[in-house]
Amino acid sequence: MIETERLLLREYTPADFDALYEIISDPETMAHYPAPYDRAGTQRWLDWCMDCYARCGFGLWAAVLKEKSEFIGDCGLSLQNIDGETLPEIGYHIHKKYWRQGFAKEAARAVRDWAFRNTQYDVLYSYMASTNEASRRTAMANGMKMIREYADPNGVPHCVFAITREEWTRLVQGFQNNAPLR
Repeated sequence: MIETERLLLREYTPADFDALYEIISDPETMAHYPAPYDRAGTQRWLDWCMDCYARCGFGLWAAVLKEKSEFIGDCGLSLQNIDGETLPEIGYHIHKKYWRQGFAKEAARAVRDWAFRNTQYDVLYSYMASTNEASRRTAMANGMKMIREYADPNGVPHCVFAITREEWTRLVQGFQNNAPLR
């Protein structure tokens, strides 16, 4: 479990199905995906997350508000096909009633820190449809820089953001020294 100021990130359980379905079946939330998820797709999502924990020791984790114990989305590290390469990706999905409150940024930073402290990856990525401005802003707030653009197999333009272990180390050291973050 990862704890932030306002959130707990924990492994999904089967009991999270309804709360997850409410988020990923919503057309507005999933506007940058090919389509919202139906119940079967939601079950595949949940099964995939739990399989990732067993195979990799990480995956997308349920994001829960500490003060209310309320499931509000997910954030985590998973291995994704990004422009033909399998890369460690920080992904996030937050219930729309909690948008613009900094929860994705808070969770993504915690996952970034966890990943650099607990894995051997020297670069972490986030990718999204080019039209997804909110995800782009979250990646940048996480210290990532856009490194390339590509079209997915359906021709949808995507952006790839990344942060290296070296960049993260400088960022964390600057924060610890109370130096301005750039």
